[in-house]
Amino acid sequence: MFLNKMEIRWSDLDPNQHLANSGYMNFMSATRMKYMVIQGVTYSDLKKWKIGPVVLREEIHYFKEVFPGKPIYVSYEITGASEDGSFYKIRHNFYNSKGENFARGIMTGTWIDMETRKIKPPSPIILEKLIDPNRSEDFSVLKSEEMRLDHIKPKHITLP
Repeated sequence: MFLNKMEIRWSDLDPNQHLANSGYMNFMSATRMKYMVIQGVTYSDLKKWKIGPVVLREEIHYFKEVFPGKPIYVSYEITGASEDGSFYKIRHNFYNSKGENFARGIMTGTWIDMETRKIKPPSPIILEKLIDPNRSEDFSVLKSEEMRLDHIKPKHITLP
């Protein structure tokens, strides 16, 4: 499991003076990007391969409030991926300075071809560096039909 040590900034707080929902999402994203770079996959590589990571959905479960003043740790574990790596799930646990788990985020993502803007399997290098080395104990193979939420569709409106 990869752990990213972070500090809660004033700009990460909500009106209740604890870590805001958007702060959790920003910390999860920053942890994913840091892990990617540490594993040797840079923005230049993504540009060269004409591929980019895309968040399909994120959910966060809150267990306890957390406030600024002490570092927090955000984990990164791959809990699932499709056979070709097109889809993946990442679990982020949030820990306080005592190692207590105060929140958990689950992110489901895919890879997009930067030219066609369509889902595209990643380079074998991405699989080797980002998906294979950090699998969770409960890792599972994802099926693409499981990634679709057919019951959730856009509903357009006519504006005044």
